[in-house]
Amino acid sequence: MTDPPRKETDIARRIRAHGLARGRYPAEIAAEIHDQCGPLFGTSRVKAHRLSHGVALSDIVAQVRALYEVDGKPTPRLGETLLSAYESGYKRPGPEYLHYLCAVYRVEPDELGFQSPCICGRGHAVRPGAVAGRNGRVSEHVPPVPDRRPVYRRGMEEPATLVGSVVVPQPDDRHWISVNERRGPDRAEGPVSIDVGEEDIVLRRTLLQLLAGAGVALDGQFLGAVDNLRRKMDDTLVSATVSPTMLDQWEETTLGYGQQYQATPSLRMLCDVLLDFSEVRRMCDKRQPVELQERLCRIAAQLSGLSGLIMINLGDHRLARSFFRTARTAADETGDRALRAWVTVRESLVPMYYGDPREALHLARKAQDLAGRSPGVAAAMAPAVEARALGLLALRGRSDAAPSARRALVRGRSVFDQLSKTETGDLAFGFTDRQMAFYEGDTFTNLGDHKHGDEVLSHALTLYSPTDWVDMTLVRLDRASCQLHAGQPEGALRAAQDAIQELPDEHRSDILVHRARQVGAAVNAKVGEIPALKDFYEALSAPSVQSPTKESPAVPQSEQV
Repeated sequence: MTDPPRKETDIARRIRAHGLARGRYPAEIAAEIHDQCGPLFGTSRVKAHRLSHGVALSDIVAQVRALYEVDGKPTPRLGETLLSAYESGYKRPGPEYLHYLCAVYRVEPDELGFQSPCICGRGHAVRPGAVAGRNGRVSEHVPPVPDRRPVYRRGMEEPATLVGSVVVPQPDDRHWISVNERRGPDRAEGPVSIDVGEEDIVLRRTLLQLLAGAGVALDGQFLGAVDNLRRKMDDTLVSATVSPTMLDQWEETTLGYGQQYQATPSLRMLCDVLLDFSEVRRMCDKRQPVELQERLCRIAAQLSGLSGLIMINLGDHRLARSFFRTARTAADETGDRALRAWVTVRESLVPMYYGDPREALHLARKAQDLAGRSPGVAAAMAPAVEARALGLLALRGRSDAAPSARRALVRGRSVFDQLSKTETGDLAFGFTDRQMAFYEGDTFTNLGDHKHGDEVLSHALTLYSPTDWVDMTLVRLDRASCQLHAGQPEGALRAAQDAIQELPDEHRSDILVHRARQVGAAVNAKVGEIPALKDFYEALSAPSVQSPTKESPAVPQSEQV
Protein backbone atom coordinates (compact mmCIF):
# COMPACT_ATOMS: atom_id res chain seq x y z
CA MET A 1 0.00 0.00 0.00
CA THR A 2 1.20 3.48 -0.80
CA ASP A 3 1.38 6.22 1.81
CA PRO A 4 -1.61 8.57 1.90
CA PRO A 5 -1.01 11.91 0.17
CA ARG A 6 0.41 14.58 2.44
CA LYS A 7 -0.07 17.72 0.31
CA GLU A 8 -3.22 19.74 -0.15
CA THR A 9 -3.04 19.46 -3.95
CA ASP A 10 -2.48 15.71 -3.79
CA ILE A 11 -5.53 15.15 -1.61
CA ALA A 12 -7.62 17.50 -3.77
CA ARG A 13 -6.45 15.72 -6.95
CA ARG A 14 -7.46 12.33 -5.51
CA ILE A 15 -10.89 13.62 -4.39
CA ARG A 16 -11.48 15.19 -7.79
CA ALA A 17 -10.51 12.02 -9.64
CA HIS A 18 -12.84 9.85 -7.55
CA GLY A 19 -15.63 12.41 -7.84
CA LEU A 20 -15.41 12.66 -11.61
CA ALA A 21 -15.31 8.88 -11.87
CA ARG A 22 -18.62 8.78 -10.00
CA GLY A 23 -20.24 11.47 -12.11
CA ARG A 24 -20.25 14.12 -9.42
CA TYR A 25 -20.40 17.83 -10.17
CA PRO A 26 -17.59 20.31 -9.36
CA ALA A 27 -19.63 21.94 -6.59
CA GLU A 28 -20.06 18.57 -4.87
CA ILE A 29 -16.37 17.80 -5.29
CA ALA A 30 -15.46 21.23 -3.90
CA ALA A 31 -17.55 20.60 -0.78
CA GLU A 32 -15.70 17.33 -0.15
CA ILE A 33 -12.30 18.98 -0.75
CA HIS A 34 -13.18 21.67 1.76
CA ASP A 35 -14.37 19.12 4.30
CA GLN A 36 -11.16 17.08 4.07
CA CYS A 37 -8.52 19.74 3.36
CA GLY A 38 -9.99 22.53 5.49
CA PRO A 39 -9.08 21.03 8.88
CA LEU A 40 -5.64 19.94 7.63
CA PHE A 41 -4.50 22.90 5.54
CA GLY A 42 -7.05 25.66 6.20
CA THR A 43 -8.35 25.36 2.62
CA SER A 44 -10.99 28.02 2.00
CA ARG A 45 -14.22 27.32 0.14
CA VAL A 46 -13.26 29.50 -2.80
CA LYS A 47 -9.94 27.65 -3.17
CA ALA A 48 -11.72 24.31 -2.89
CA HIS A 49 -13.80 25.23 -5.95
CA ARG A 50 -10.68 25.96 -8.00
CA LEU A 51 -9.13 22.68 -6.90
CA SER A 52 -12.35 20.87 -7.79
CA HIS A 53 -11.92 22.13 -11.37
CA GLY A 54 -8.28 21.07 -11.38
CA VAL A 55 -7.02 24.40 -12.71
CA ALA A 56 -4.37 26.93 -11.70
CA LEU A 57 -4.84 30.51 -10.52
CA SER A 58 -3.90 31.75 -13.96
CA ASP A 59 -6.75 29.74 -15.52
CA ILE A 60 -9.36 31.37 -13.29
CA VAL A 61 -7.89 34.82 -13.98
CA ALA A 62 -8.06 34.10 -17.72
CA GLN A 63 -11.70 33.00 -17.45
CA VAL A 64 -12.69 36.12 -15.50
CA ARG A 65 -10.95 38.32 -18.05
CA ALA A 66 -12.70 36.47 -20.87
CA LEU A 67 -16.08 37.16 -19.24
CA TYR A 68 -15.16 40.85 -18.94
CA GLU A 69 -14.27 40.88 -22.63
CA VAL A 70 -17.54 39.17 -23.55
CA ASP A 71 -19.41 41.77 -21.50
CA GLY A 72 -17.60 44.53 -23.42
CA LYS A 73 -15.85 45.84 -20.32
CA PRO A 74 -12.21 46.92 -19.82
CA THR A 75 -9.73 44.27 -18.69
CA PRO A 76 -10.00 43.94 -14.89
CA ARG A 77 -7.10 44.43 -12.50
CA LEU A 78 -7.66 40.95 -11.08
CA GLY A 79 -4.43 38.94 -11.10
CA GLU A 80 -3.04 35.80 -9.56
CA THR A 81 -1.79 37.66 -6.47
CA LEU A 82 -5.19 39.16 -5.70
CA LEU A 83 -6.99 35.88 -6.38
CA SER A 84 -4.54 34.10 -4.08
CA ALA A 85 -5.33 36.69 -1.37
CA TYR A 86 -9.03 35.86 -1.75
CA GLU A 87 -8.28 32.16 -1.37
CA SER A 88 -6.07 32.75 1.66
CA GLY A 89 -8.66 34.93 3.38
CA TYR A 90 -6.45 38.04 3.47
CA LYS A 91 -8.83 39.98 1.25
CA ARG A 92 -12.48 39.77 0.29
CA PRO A 93 -13.54 40.22 -3.35
CA GLY A 94 -15.61 43.28 -4.13
CA PRO A 95 -19.16 42.86 -5.45
CA GLU A 96 -18.11 42.91 -9.11
CA TYR A 97 -15.25 40.39 -8.79
CA LEU A 98 -17.46 38.17 -6.63
CA HIS A 99 -20.11 38.21 -9.37
CA TYR A 100 -17.61 37.00 -11.96
CA LEU A 101 -16.10 34.36 -9.66
CA CYS A 102 -19.61 33.01 -9.11
CA ALA A 103 -20.12 32.99 -12.88
CA VAL A 104 -16.87 31.08 -13.43
CA TYR A 105 -17.56 28.44 -10.76
CA ARG A 106 -21.34 28.37 -11.37
CA VAL A 107 -22.16 28.67 -7.68
CA GLU A 108 -23.67 31.18 -5.28
CA PRO A 109 -21.52 33.51 -3.10
CA ASP A 110 -22.18 31.54 0.10
CA GLU A 111 -20.77 28.41 -1.54
CA LEU A 112 -17.54 30.35 -2.09
CA GLY A 113 -17.52 31.33 1.58
CA PHE A 114 -18.84 34.89 1.17
CA GLN A 115 -22.09 35.57 3.00
CA SER A 116 -23.51 38.27 0.77
CA PRO A 117 -25.85 38.15 -2.23
CA CYS A 118 -24.47 38.68 -5.69
CA ILE A 119 -25.00 42.15 -7.13
CA CYS A 120 -26.81 40.72 -10.16
CA GLY A 121 -29.58 39.46 -7.90
CA ARG A 122 -29.77 36.19 -9.82
CA GLY A 123 -28.62 32.64 -9.30
CA HIS A 124 -25.41 31.24 -10.71
CA ALA A 125 -25.63 27.60 -9.62
CA VAL A 126 -26.04 24.83 -12.18
CA ARG A 127 -29.24 22.89 -11.52
CA PRO A 128 -28.59 19.49 -13.03
CA GLY A 129 -31.51 17.64 -14.55
CA ALA A 130 -30.00 14.25 -13.92
CA VAL A 131 -32.16 11.28 -12.99
CA ALA A 132 -31.28 9.21 -9.96
CA GLY A 133 -30.80 5.52 -10.48
CA ARG A 134 -31.84 2.61 -8.26
CA ASN A 135 -28.77 3.02 -6.11
CA GLY A 136 -29.56 6.70 -5.51
CA ARG A 137 -26.58 7.94 -7.50
CA VAL A 138 -26.79 10.28 -10.43
CA SER A 139 -26.46 8.49 -13.73
CA GLU A 140 -23.11 9.10 -15.40
CA HIS A 141 -24.77 9.25 -18.81
CA VAL A 142 -27.06 12.20 -18.05
CA PRO A 143 -25.36 15.40 -19.21
CA PRO A 144 -25.52 18.43 -16.93
CA VAL A 145 -28.01 21.13 -17.78
CA PRO A 146 -26.15 24.22 -19.00
CA ASP A 147 -26.50 27.38 -16.97
CA ARG A 148 -28.77 29.80 -18.84
CA ARG A 149 -28.64 32.78 -16.53
CA PRO A 150 -28.20 36.24 -17.98
CA VAL A 151 -24.99 38.20 -18.12
CA TYR A 152 -24.95 41.76 -19.35
CA ARG A 153 -22.90 43.63 -21.86
CA ARG A 154 -22.61 47.33 -22.29
CA GLY A 155 -24.72 48.52 -25.22
CA MET A 156 -26.60 45.21 -25.73
CA GLU A 157 -30.16 45.38 -26.96
CA GLU A 158 -30.97 42.25 -24.98
CA PRO A 159 -29.30 40.39 -22.13
CA ALA A 160 -27.17 37.39 -22.95
CA THR A 161 -27.08 33.87 -21.57
CA LEU A 162 -24.08 31.65 -20.97
CA VAL A 163 -24.42 28.26 -22.65
CA GLY A 164 -21.12 26.55 -21.98
CA SER A 165 -18.71 29.22 -23.16
CA VAL A 166 -21.05 30.75 -25.80
CA VAL A 167 -22.95 33.97 -25.24
CA VAL A 168 -26.37 34.13 -26.94
CA PRO A 169 -29.11 36.75 -26.72
CA GLN A 170 -31.92 36.19 -24.23
CA PRO A 171 -35.14 38.13 -24.97
CA ASP A 172 -37.80 39.44 -22.64
CA ASP A 173 -35.55 40.70 -19.87
CA ARG A 174 -34.00 43.98 -18.78
CA HIS A 175 -30.34 44.75 -19.39
CA TRP A 176 -29.36 46.27 -16.09
CA ILE A 177 -28.40 44.71 -12.80
CA SER A 178 -30.92 45.41 -10.08
CA VAL A 179 -29.77 45.16 -6.50
CA ASN A 180 -32.37 47.12 -4.62
CA GLU A 181 -34.87 44.28 -4.51
CA ARG A 182 -34.98 41.31 -2.20
CA ARG A 183 -33.49 38.17 -3.62
CA GLY A 184 -34.73 34.62 -3.43
CA PRO A 185 -38.14 33.21 -2.61
CA ASP A 186 -38.99 35.99 -0.15
CA ARG A 187 -38.73 38.65 -2.84
CA ALA A 188 -41.62 41.06 -2.53
CA GLU A 189 -43.22 43.58 -4.81
CA GLY A 190 -44.13 47.05 -3.73
CA PRO A 191 -43.00 50.67 -3.72
CA VAL A 192 -39.54 51.51 -2.44
CA SER A 193 -39.71 53.90 0.49
CA ILE A 194 -37.20 56.70 0.99
CA ASP A 195 -34.80 55.77 3.78
CA VAL A 196 -34.69 58.87 5.98
CA GLY A 197 -33.25 57.71 9.28
CA GLU A 198 -33.08 59.23 12.73
CA GLU A 199 -29.51 60.36 12.06
CA ASP A 200 -30.73 62.62 9.21
CA ILE A 201 -33.16 64.29 11.57
CA VAL A 202 -30.44 64.84 14.19
CA LEU A 203 -28.02 66.29 11.59
CA ARG A 204 -30.63 68.61 10.09
CA ARG A 205 -31.70 69.83 13.53
CA THR A 206 -28.06 70.53 14.45
CA LEU A 207 -27.50 72.38 11.18
CA LEU A 208 -30.58 74.54 11.74
CA GLN A 209 -29.38 75.39 15.25
CA LEU A 210 -25.97 76.38 13.88
CA LEU A 211 -27.56 78.55 11.19
CA ALA A 212 -29.66 80.23 13.87
CA GLY A 213 -26.52 81.00 15.89
CA ALA A 214 -27.45 78.75 18.79
CA GLY A 215 -24.80 77.02 20.87
CA VAL A 216 -24.41 73.35 19.96
CA ALA A 217 -22.44 70.75 21.91
CA LEU A 218 -21.21 67.37 20.72
CA ASP A 219 -23.48 65.19 22.84
CA GLY A 220 -24.03 61.45 22.77
CA GLN A 221 -27.10 61.68 20.53
CA PHE A 222 -25.24 63.60 17.83
CA LEU A 223 -22.16 61.36 17.91
CA GLY A 224 -24.38 58.27 17.92
CA ALA A 225 -26.21 59.53 14.83
CA VAL A 226 -22.88 60.19 13.10
CA ASP A 227 -21.58 56.70 13.80
CA ASN A 228 -24.91 55.10 12.84
CA LEU A 229 -24.79 56.85 9.47
CA ARG A 230 -21.26 55.58 8.89
CA ARG A 231 -22.36 52.03 9.76
CA LYS A 232 -25.21 52.25 7.26
CA MET A 233 -22.75 53.18 4.54
CA ASP A 234 -20.69 50.13 5.48
CA ASP A 235 -23.81 48.00 5.04
CA THR A 236 -24.79 49.39 1.65
CA LEU A 237 -21.52 49.83 -0.22
CA VAL A 238 -22.20 46.73 -2.29
CA SER A 239 -25.19 47.87 -4.30
CA ALA A 240 -27.19 50.67 -6.00
CA THR A 241 -27.85 52.64 -9.22
CA VAL A 242 -27.26 56.29 -10.17
CA SER A 243 -27.01 58.12 -13.45
CA PRO A 244 -23.68 59.43 -14.81
CA THR A 245 -25.02 63.00 -14.64
CA MET A 246 -25.91 62.61 -10.98
CA LEU A 247 -22.45 61.20 -10.27
CA ASP A 248 -20.91 64.22 -12.01
CA GLN A 249 -22.83 66.47 -9.62
CA TRP A 250 -21.79 64.47 -6.57
CA GLU A 251 -18.14 64.57 -7.64
CA GLU A 252 -18.30 68.35 -8.07
CA THR A 253 -19.95 68.71 -4.66
CA THR A 254 -17.29 66.55 -3.02
CA LEU A 255 -14.44 68.54 -4.58
CA GLY A 256 -16.19 71.72 -3.42
CA TYR A 257 -16.01 70.48 0.15
CA GLY A 258 -12.26 70.13 -0.25
CA GLN A 259 -12.06 73.84 -1.05
CA GLN A 260 -14.25 74.80 1.93
CA TYR A 261 -12.63 72.39 4.40
CA GLN A 262 -10.60 74.93 6.42
CA ALA A 263 -12.77 78.01 5.98
CA THR A 264 -16.01 76.49 7.31
CA PRO A 265 -16.47 75.76 11.05
CA SER A 266 -15.83 72.09 11.69
CA LEU A 267 -19.24 71.18 13.13
CA ARG A 268 -21.10 73.04 10.37
CA MET A 269 -18.88 71.36 7.78
CA LEU A 270 -19.53 67.95 9.32
CA CYS A 271 -23.30 68.43 9.07
CA ASP A 272 -23.07 69.44 5.40
CA VAL A 273 -20.75 66.58 4.48
CA LEU A 274 -22.72 63.93 6.36
CA LEU A 275 -26.04 65.01 4.89
CA ASP A 276 -24.56 64.47 1.43
CA PHE A 277 -22.89 61.29 2.67
CA SER A 278 -26.34 60.09 3.75
CA GLU A 279 -27.74 60.87 0.31
CA VAL A 280 -24.92 58.93 -1.37
CA ARG A 281 -25.68 56.01 0.92
CA ARG A 282 -29.32 56.09 -0.16
CA MET A 283 -28.19 56.09 -3.78
CA CYS A 284 -26.12 53.01 -3.01
CA ASP A 285 -29.15 51.38 -1.43
CA LYS A 286 -31.25 51.57 -4.61
CA ARG A 287 -29.61 50.13 -7.71
CA GLN A 288 -26.47 50.64 -9.72
CA PRO A 289 -25.03 49.39 -13.00
CA VAL A 290 -21.70 47.72 -12.35
CA GLU A 291 -19.76 50.21 -14.47
CA LEU A 292 -20.91 53.12 -12.25
CA GLN A 293 -20.09 51.40 -8.98
CA GLU A 294 -16.47 52.52 -8.94
CA ARG A 295 -17.38 56.20 -9.21
CA LEU A 296 -19.96 55.98 -6.44
CA CYS A 297 -17.53 54.15 -4.16
CA ARG A 298 -14.92 56.82 -4.89
CA ILE A 299 -17.33 59.55 -3.74
CA ALA A 300 -18.18 57.53 -0.63
CA ALA A 301 -14.47 57.09 0.16
CA GLN A 302 -13.76 60.81 -0.25
CA LEU A 303 -16.74 61.93 1.85
CA SER A 304 -15.95 59.38 4.55
CA GLY A 305 -12.27 60.39 4.57
CA LEU A 306 -13.25 64.06 4.80
CA SER A 307 -15.56 63.22 7.71
CA GLY A 308 -12.60 61.52 9.38
CA LEU A 309 -10.52 64.69 8.98
CA ILE A 310 -13.28 66.78 10.52
CA MET A 311 -13.60 64.35 13.44
CA ILE A 312 -9.86 64.81 14.05
CA ASN A 313 -10.47 68.56 14.30
CA LEU A 314 -13.37 67.96 16.68
CA GLY A 315 -11.22 65.74 18.88
CA ASP A 316 -13.07 62.43 18.52
CA HIS A 317 -10.26 60.16 17.37
CA ARG A 318 -12.40 57.01 17.77
CA LEU A 319 -14.99 58.18 15.25
CA ALA A 320 -12.21 59.54 13.05
CA ARG A 321 -10.68 56.06 12.84
CA SER A 322 -14.09 54.56 12.12
CA PHE A 323 -14.68 56.93 9.22
CA PHE A 324 -11.25 56.18 7.78
CA ARG A 325 -12.04 52.47 8.07
CA THR A 326 -15.24 53.03 6.08
CA ALA A 327 -13.26 55.08 3.56
CA ARG A 328 -10.79 52.19 3.15
CA THR A 329 -13.69 49.80 2.49
CA ALA A 330 -15.06 52.09 -0.21
CA ALA A 331 -11.63 52.79 -1.70
CA ASP A 332 -10.87 49.07 -1.91
CA GLU A 333 -13.93 48.67 -4.13
CA THR A 334 -12.48 51.11 -6.66
CA GLY A 335 -9.14 49.33 -7.00
CA ASP A 336 -7.50 52.79 -7.16
CA ARG A 337 -4.17 52.62 -5.31
CA ALA A 338 -3.84 56.43 -5.30
CA LEU A 339 -7.19 56.79 -3.52
CA ARG A 340 -6.31 54.07 -1.03
CA ALA A 341 -2.99 55.80 -0.39
CA TRP A 342 -4.78 59.14 0.18
CA VAL A 343 -7.10 57.55 2.76
CA THR A 344 -4.16 55.91 4.54
CA VAL A 345 -1.97 59.01 4.71
CA ARG A 346 -4.88 61.10 5.98
CA GLU A 347 -5.62 58.44 8.60
CA SER A 348 -2.02 58.78 9.83
CA LEU A 349 -2.93 62.22 11.18
CA VAL A 350 -5.08 60.57 13.89
CA PRO A 351 -2.13 59.06 15.80
CA MET A 352 -0.03 62.10 14.83
CA TYR A 353 -2.21 64.33 17.01
CA TYR A 354 -3.94 61.90 19.39
CA GLY A 355 -1.80 58.78 19.61
CA ASP A 356 1.61 57.25 19.13
CA PRO A 357 3.87 58.78 16.46
CA ARG A 358 5.17 55.28 15.73
CA GLU A 359 1.72 54.37 14.41
CA ALA A 360 1.68 57.55 12.33
CA LEU A 361 5.08 56.54 10.94
CA HIS A 362 3.77 53.07 10.07
CA LEU A 363 0.70 54.43 8.27
CA ALA A 364 2.77 57.02 6.39
CA ARG A 365 5.11 54.34 5.10
CA LYS A 366 2.17 52.12 4.20
CA ALA A 367 0.71 55.01 2.20
CA GLN A 368 4.00 55.37 0.34
CA ASP A 369 3.90 51.68 -0.58
CA LEU A 370 0.35 52.08 -1.88
CA ALA A 371 1.22 55.24 -3.83
CA GLY A 372 4.09 53.52 -5.63
CA ARG A 373 6.51 55.45 -7.78
CA SER A 374 3.99 57.60 -9.64
CA PRO A 375 3.92 61.25 -8.47
CA GLY A 376 0.69 61.97 -6.66
CA VAL A 377 -0.86 63.64 -3.63
CA ALA A 378 -0.24 60.74 -1.25
CA ALA A 379 3.23 60.09 -2.69
CA ALA A 380 4.22 63.66 -1.73
CA MET A 381 2.32 63.93 1.54
CA ALA A 382 3.32 60.54 3.01
CA PRO A 383 7.08 61.32 3.26
CA ALA A 384 6.21 64.69 4.83
CA VAL A 385 4.03 62.95 7.44
CA GLU A 386 6.82 60.42 7.95
CA ALA A 387 9.22 63.29 8.62
CA ARG A 388 6.84 64.84 11.19
CA ALA A 389 6.43 61.51 12.98
CA LEU A 390 10.20 60.97 13.03
CA GLY A 391 10.61 64.51 14.37
CA LEU A 392 8.32 63.66 17.29
CA LEU A 393 10.30 60.48 17.93
CA ALA A 394 13.55 62.46 17.82
CA LEU A 395 12.11 64.86 20.37
CA ARG A 396 11.47 61.88 22.62
CA GLY A 397 15.05 60.72 22.39
CA ARG A 398 15.22 58.35 19.43
CA SER A 399 18.75 58.94 18.14
CA ASP A 400 18.35 57.63 14.57
CA ALA A 401 15.14 59.58 13.87
CA ALA A 402 16.65 62.98 13.01
CA PRO A 403 18.67 61.98 9.89
CA SER A 404 15.77 59.79 8.69
CA ALA A 405 13.38 62.73 9.08
CA ARG A 406 15.58 65.00 6.97
CA ARG A 407 15.84 62.36 4.24
CA ALA A 408 12.06 61.94 4.26
CA LEU A 409 11.61 65.70 3.79
CA VAL A 410 13.91 65.61 0.77
CA ARG A 411 11.89 62.75 -0.75
CA GLY A 412 8.63 64.52 -0.08
CA ARG A 413 9.82 67.81 -1.57
CA SER A 414 11.12 65.98 -4.65
CA VAL A 415 7.72 64.41 -5.33
CA PHE A 416 5.83 67.59 -4.39
CA ASP A 417 7.68 69.57 -7.06
CA GLN A 418 6.25 67.18 -9.67
CA LEU A 419 2.59 67.67 -8.70
CA SER A 420 0.14 69.46 -10.97
CA LYS A 421 -1.58 72.73 -10.04
CA THR A 422 -4.82 70.83 -9.47
CA GLU A 423 -3.13 68.53 -6.96
CA THR A 424 -1.51 71.45 -5.09
CA GLY A 425 -4.68 73.53 -4.99
CA ASP A 426 -6.84 71.54 -2.57
CA LEU A 427 -6.33 71.45 1.21
CA ALA A 428 -8.32 68.23 1.70
CA PHE A 429 -7.92 66.06 -1.40
CA GLY A 430 -4.64 67.60 -2.55
CA PHE A 431 -1.42 68.72 -0.87
CA THR A 432 -0.71 72.44 -1.08
CA ASP A 433 2.55 74.38 -0.94
CA ARG A 434 1.49 75.94 2.39
CA GLN A 435 0.83 72.51 3.85
CA MET A 436 4.25 71.32 2.65
CA ALA A 437 5.89 74.35 4.27
CA PHE A 438 3.93 73.71 7.49
CA TYR A 439 5.08 70.08 7.61
CA GLU A 440 8.69 71.09 6.97
CA GLY A 441 8.62 73.76 9.66
CA ASP A 442 6.98 71.40 12.15
CA THR A 443 9.68 68.79 11.49
CA PHE A 444 12.56 71.26 11.89
CA THR A 445 11.02 72.54 15.13
CA ASN A 446 10.76 69.05 16.63
CA LEU A 447 14.32 68.27 15.53
CA GLY A 448 15.53 71.22 17.62
CA ASP A 449 16.38 73.42 14.63
CA HIS A 450 14.09 76.15 15.91
CA LYS A 451 15.70 78.96 13.91
CA HIS A 452 15.24 77.21 10.57
CA GLY A 453 11.83 75.95 11.69
CA ASP A 454 10.62 79.45 12.56
CA GLU A 455 11.77 80.77 9.17
CA VAL A 456 9.87 78.06 7.29
CA LEU A 457 6.77 78.46 9.47
CA SER A 458 6.83 82.24 8.99
CA HIS A 459 6.90 81.65 5.24
CA ALA A 460 4.00 79.19 5.55
CA LEU A 461 1.88 81.82 7.32
CA THR A 462 2.23 84.13 4.31
CA LEU A 463 0.83 81.40 2.06
CA TYR A 464 -2.30 80.63 4.08
CA SER A 465 -5.57 82.43 3.52
CA PRO A 466 -6.95 84.24 6.60
CA THR A 467 -9.87 81.78 6.53
CA ASP A 468 -7.68 78.64 6.72
CA TRP A 469 -8.20 78.60 10.47
CA VAL A 470 -7.08 75.11 11.42
CA ASP A 471 -3.69 74.89 9.69
CA MET A 472 -2.92 78.57 10.22
CA THR A 473 -3.48 78.23 13.98
CA LEU A 474 -1.41 75.03 14.10
CA VAL A 475 1.42 76.93 12.38
CA ARG A 476 1.19 79.70 14.97
CA LEU A 477 1.30 77.15 17.78
CA ASP A 478 4.38 75.57 16.20
CA ARG A 479 6.03 79.00 16.14
CA ALA A 480 5.22 79.27 19.86
CA SER A 481 7.16 76.02 20.33
CA CYS A 482 10.06 77.59 18.45
CA GLN A 483 10.12 80.40 21.01
CA LEU A 484 10.22 77.83 23.80
CA HIS A 485 13.22 76.10 22.17
CA ALA A 486 14.86 79.52 21.83
CA GLY A 487 14.64 80.00 25.61
CA GLN A 488 11.54 82.24 25.75
CA PRO A 489 8.90 80.26 27.70
CA GLU A 490 6.73 83.26 28.52
CA GLY A 491 6.82 84.40 24.91
CA ALA A 492 5.79 80.89 23.84
CA LEU A 493 2.79 80.95 26.19
CA ARG A 494 1.77 84.42 24.98
CA ALA A 495 1.99 83.37 21.33
CA ALA A 496 -0.02 80.20 21.93
CA GLN A 497 -2.64 82.06 23.97
CA ASP A 498 -3.03 84.73 21.26
CA ALA A 499 -3.40 82.05 18.58
CA ILE A 500 -6.33 80.48 20.45
CA GLN A 501 -8.03 83.64 21.68
CA GLU A 502 -8.02 85.23 18.22
CA LEU A 503 -10.03 82.32 16.86
CA PRO A 504 -13.76 82.89 16.33
CA ASP A 505 -15.72 80.73 18.74
CA GLU A 506 -17.11 78.50 16.00
CA HIS A 507 -13.56 77.66 14.79
CA ARG A 508 -12.15 76.89 18.24
CA SER A 509 -12.04 73.15 17.69
CA ASP A 510 -10.61 70.50 19.99
CA ILE A 511 -7.45 69.81 17.99
CA LEU A 512 -6.30 73.44 18.36
CA VAL A 513 -6.97 73.63 22.10
CA HIS A 514 -5.32 70.22 22.50
CA ARG A 515 -2.20 71.40 20.65
CA ALA A 516 -2.08 74.60 22.73
CA ARG A 517 -2.20 72.53 25.93
CA GLN A 518 0.77 70.56 24.60
CA VAL A 519 2.71 73.83 24.36
CA GLY A 520 1.81 74.59 27.98
CA ALA A 521 2.87 71.09 29.07
CA ALA A 522 6.19 71.49 27.24
CA VAL A 523 6.80 74.80 29.05
CA ASN A 524 6.00 73.15 32.38
CA ALA A 525 8.35 70.24 31.60
CA LYS A 526 11.20 72.57 30.64
CA VAL A 527 11.04 75.41 33.19
CA GLY A 528 8.49 74.21 35.76
CA GLU A 529 5.47 76.05 37.12
CA ILE A 530 5.75 79.73 36.21
CA PRO A 531 3.08 82.39 36.94
CA ALA A 532 2.23 82.78 33.26
CA LEU A 533 1.11 79.13 33.08
CA LYS A 534 -1.91 79.70 35.31
CA ASP A 535 -3.19 82.58 33.17
CA PHE A 536 -2.49 80.51 30.06
CA TYR A 537 -4.61 77.55 31.19
CA GLU A 538 -7.42 79.85 32.36
CA ALA A 539 -7.52 81.44 28.91
CA LEU A 540 -7.74 78.03 27.26
CA SER A 541 -10.55 76.96 29.60
CA ALA A 542 -12.78 79.87 28.61
CA PRO A 543 -16.16 78.58 27.27
CA SER A 544 -16.55 78.23 23.54
CA VAL A 545 -19.54 77.46 21.34
CA GLN A 546 -17.63 74.73 19.55
CA SER A 547 -16.00 73.13 22.56
CA PRO A 548 -17.12 69.49 23.04
CA THR A 549 -18.75 68.65 26.33
CA LYS A 550 -16.36 65.75 26.88
CA GLU A 551 -12.82 66.43 27.94
CA SER A 552 -9.98 66.09 25.49
CA PRO A 553 -7.87 62.94 25.84
CA ALA A 554 -5.28 63.46 28.52
CA VAL A 555 -1.69 63.34 27.33
CA PRO A 556 0.98 62.44 29.90
CA GLN A 557 3.72 65.03 30.28
CA SER A 558 6.32 62.46 29.31
CA GLU A 559 4.58 62.10 25.93
CA GLN A 560 3.69 65.72 25.32
CA VAL A 561 5.45 67.64 22.60
